[in-house]
Amino acid sequence: MACVNGIKPLKKKVKTENLNINTENKEEKKNMSATMVRQEMPEFEMEAYDAKTGHYKTVSSADYKDKWSVVCFYPADFTFVCPTEIAAMNAHYDEFEKLGVELLPVSVDSKFSHKRFVETEPILKGLKLTIGADTTKEVARAFGVLIEEEGVALRGRFLFNPDGVCVAQEVQADSVGRNVNEFLRQIQAWQHASKTGEVCPAGWRPGKKTLPVQEKVEEMTGKVGDFITLEEILS
Repeated sequence: MACVNGIKPLKKKVKTENLNINTENKEEKKNMSATMVRQEMPEFEMEAYDAKTGHYKTVSSADYKDKWSVVCFYPADFTFVCPTEIAAMNAHYDEFEKLGVELLPVSVDSKFSHKRFVETEPILKGLKLTIGADTTKEVARAFGVLIEEEGVALRGRFLFNPDGVCVAQEVQADSVGRNVNEFLRQIQAWQHASKTGEVCPAGWRPGKKTLPVQEKVEEMTGKVGDFITLEEILS
């Protein structure tokens, strides 16, 4: 795992079956986006471990329809950074619930591994989350975070709006955990922007100034500094 052995660059693979594709297919491949942002949630179904009830269950993309939802991949159970991220999300469980956000951590481990992981790792005591078991690796592959040669997922976190469209993603290598407080801030900003049509400047939090571009787009063009100061942004 990279969190033990350091970050290694992935080898670029050339698929020989694609060498003779026609010009039209080449252009289509070139135009395909490598990001999940502004794409719909991939359809999936997999087994899972519900830590709140202690039982196994099946989860699918249909469970998150019409809801704000987060699909959050981590490399593996019984590692080192991964349980700290899961525990941090769990510590803010009530805040996510208040925002109406469904959480689904996922790794390629089995539901049996997830159960044992939760039961033996002290930092996961009192876990309320359901953890997806992507044993076929198809879900991680569909989200574009599977490291094929290692058979595990990168740290990929995806936020979907109630229309099932991804509005934010964060993908990084193994050695550094993600910040749940910053993620909560992003969710609050996205929910506010979606509700009001306003746009949120850098570092926006509830109660801070937004930018009413839907009303004053011409007036604001090239003059954002007349509407908000750097001090207000950084405060």
